[in-house]
Amino acid sequence: MKQWLIYLVMGIVGIFIPFSALAQTIRVVEETSLRAIPKVYIYNNGRNEMAVTNAEGAASLESFSAKDTLNFQHPSFRDYSIPYVELENHGFRIVLSKRPVVMDEVFVSASKWEQNLADIPQKITRISREEIRFRNPQTSADLLQGSGKVFVQKSQLGGGSPMIRGFAANSVVLVVDGIRMNNAIFRSGNLQNVISLDPGSLESTEVLFGPGSVIYGSDALGGVMNFQTKNPKLSYSDVKSLTETNAMLRYSSANRERTFHADFSTGFEQWGLLSSVSYSNFSSLRSGSDFYEDFPRFGKRREYVVRRGGRDVIVENDDVTIQRFSGYQQLNLMQKVRYQPAGDWNLSYGFHYATTSDIPRYDRLIQREEGDSGPLVNAEWYYGPQIWMMNMVKADHLAETALYDKMSASISQQWFQESRNDRDFGDEFLRNREENVDVYTFNMDFDKRWNENRELFYGLETIYNDVHSAAGARNIDTGRALEVPTRYPDEGSIYTQLAAYSKYRHDLSSRMTAVAGARYSHISLDAQFSDKFYDFPFSVIELSTGSFNGSLGFTYRPLENLQLKLNGSTGFRAPNIDDVAKVFDSEPGTVVVPNANLKPEYSYNLDFTVIKNVEDRARLELNAYYTWLEDAMVRRDFQFDGRKEIDYDGTTSRVEALVNAGQAYIYGASMGASAEMGPHLIFHSGLTYSYGRDRSGGEPLRHVAPLFGSAGLTFHGRKIQAEVYTEFNGKKDISSFSPSERGKPHLYTSEGSPAWATLNVKASYQINEELMMNAGIENIFDKHYRPYSSGISAPGRNISLAIRAQL
Repeated sequence: MKQWLIYLVMGIVGIFIPFSALAQTIRVVEETSLRAIPKVYIYNNGRNEMAVTNAEGAASLESFSAKDTLNFQHPSFRDYSIPYVELENHGFRIVLSKRPVVMDEVFVSASKWEQNLADIPQKITRISREEIRFRNPQTSADLLQGSGKVFVQKSQLGGGSPMIRGFAANSVVLVVDGIRMNNAIFRSGNLQNVISLDPGSLESTEVLFGPGSVIYGSDALGGVMNFQTKNPKLSYSDVKSLTETNAMLRYSSANRERTFHADFSTGFEQWGLLSSVSYSNFSSLRSGSDFYEDFPRFGKRREYVVRRGGRDVIVENDDVTIQRFSGYQQLNLMQKVRYQPAGDWNLSYGFHYATTSDIPRYDRLIQREEGDSGPLVNAEWYYGPQIWMMNMVKADHLAETALYDKMSASISQQWFQESRNDRDFGDEFLRNREENVDVYTFNMDFDKRWNENRELFYGLETIYNDVHSAAGARNIDTGRALEVPTRYPDEGSIYTQLAAYSKYRHDLSSRMTAVAGARYSHISLDAQFSDKFYDFPFSVIELSTGSFNGSLGFTYRPLENLQLKLNGSTGFRAPNIDDVAKVFDSEPGTVVVPNANLKPEYSYNLDFTVIKNVEDRARLELNAYYTWLEDAMVRRDFQFDGRKEIDYDGTTSRVEALVNAGQAYIYGASMGASAEMGPHLIFHSGLTYSYGRDRSGGEPLRHVAPLFGSAGLTFHGRKIQAEVYTEFNGKKDISSFSPSERGKPHLYTSEGSPAWATLNVKASYQINEELMMNAGIENIFDKHYRPYSSGISAPGRNISLAIRAQL
């Protein structure tokens, strides 16, 4: 009887509801940011009517009736239900809350095509656009470090070298919109190229842990960092255009950062445009003032060099926490155009440009003779403007053909320019070594699916590097010029990579998925030397080598909330121009010379991962891995033309070179946990441990980071998000340092790299749908610390403020 009355009342209400209300459009937004949520499924209790929100979070309700109860479902948000008749009281706007734990997200790193995380046997972490906005990083290096999953080294403020599973620099791969950034002069030492990517232009970032050589080829020994930038959106309407403007202003106190970012996009039915610009100005970085009691001198900038009256003078620093001459400026530009001529074709063009001012290399500015007690070595040491430019044209085709369901073809051109400028204390000549690299890449990628159980990814890749190196010295007083040796072969170098690859996914059952992959790569190198500066026993170094790589992984889901993953994979790194043909002063008294007999190094890796989801309220992920490295490239004592020492830049220097030193191993584990502590409170934590040794001599490997991690509590509420968290590093004893790191007393204490931890808080407040404020205090207790292998101390107490607008 009661149920009959309810239906009668609802029917009467339905009579008086105007037709326009029944044809109403509803909009679904996120609770904290008020941003639109696309791809929300809306269905009634009978599940006979359904709608899906579009890119603007909107959906038509014309198929539903007044007596329906509407259910809203999205894998990243809590389910929500509401009677149709109550929608008007909510202004036809539904607010959804984020889930604390998400099991089924979409990633693209493993195959260049979208895949469900549950089908990928490798460990992957993803940083979403929303996380980037909340974390508010100054650079993309800071973005990776803030994830708590990647260790980042900095030799200077304008830098950031990611370390993944004991590999770094040219042993990990940077990818932008599917295109490799790694070029032929990426060195084995620390790299700062990741800062060329603008965090404000990113849609998401994915990190693949372990070898990624099957898809990305040489260099992907430790992992792959895949940066996806924003793309133009189409309106899919011949009446209305889709426009969006984002702007941000940020200030940070530790380095007096002033950053401006803006991007504008407009989309029509077939055309879309997106423009982005960012500019940052960083002053000298202030470190923490709470120095280590056991090492009171460690990290203090006690004095610095200035030029007065035509001579170098050492000046006492009036504030030892100000790391003088570490500031720089950066400009990023991005332009994208999208054209969709037909429903099954999508054409796009992307332009990226990043440049910096001169970037002082801080670790060289604090380097002293005779350990930590002697005079400063360098009067000047800075990188010239770091320029990166990329043009990319891409065509995507979606059609069910005999060869593929999806096809993507891309061609890109990249230009890198970098230079090193240094002058010894008291020397009148400033040396300059400049490198220019042009990189051309062509990719063809295909995806073919047979029902829901089988899928094949395959592709072809061609990469061509053209390297030119120049050098000179100039008297800073008289302007007199001198010729000096170049860093790389002075007659030019060519480096190419040709490859074919495939990856096959097969659902063996409803609970078991297998993924197998294979790749063959051919690498060739041609470096041309003159006898202008050195009497090399060769005038040409040529390399031609091939490598076969494979992977096999399984994902087993014995229960709906449990995943077990096992993955075996191989990786390789072929010697590049920097490895084979470089001549440079690595440190006082040592010179690295070319080794024409260098061979590729190979890695063999085994991963095991357990992911447990507890009632969608908690998630635990455990991962363990073991990596075996064969023919590892390491720096060792060498002979040049039969001599163990040669004269380099006027100094008698011990000869070293990269050699294949035999075998090495790395193993480690990581843990990640998150749990819902209340309706709006989430606990999250992560911990990473690695250990690695060179088996030939038992020496530690250089890029194995100490124990590190993070933990925190995050609150999500209406218009507000806040987080209290800690970041920490364990101690790395000097006995665990590689031989090349032990001779750097200006970077470490006598015992090694001390442990540290910081307490931090961040918050965002959505003023309205257009305006949001970010604020944060990092390193609240102003602790002085310097992460392992870094040449500059980390920021002290840092207060950051930002205002964002979205129109």
